[in-house]
Amino acid sequence: MTGQRTPTVDRGEQAERELGRLLEVGPFAEALRAAIRARGLGLERIRYRLRGRGTSLSLATLSHWQSGRCRPERPESLQALRYLEEILRVPDGSLRRLLGPPRSRGQYHQPAPPLG
Repeated sequence: MTGQRTPTVDRGEQAERELGRLLEVGPFAEALRAAIRARGLGLERIRYRLRGRGTSLSLATLSHWQSGRCRPERPESLQALRYLEEILRVPDGSLRRLLGPPRSRGQYHQPAPPLG
């Protein structure tokens, strides 16, 4: 069988392309997950490298960030995210930019009971 071979794209190149796209459009959790996958680092290794920079994050926090259950908001978390960008070798500010404006941290108010 003679046919033209289509060029194959290796997984690393494909992961980099997907990462670049997600760093542009987000959302944050998907971009973080793609960066971690593209670098081939486990959460424990990332945690170890953050500790080497003087920042401590729990595995649960890292897991929650990449799953979208929560996102970095406190000043200490945003500093850890700066280091995380370095560790994951993504452009400075690329993950932070995807967070958007801080969410309101106001108290939860129950709706008033219906008048009747």
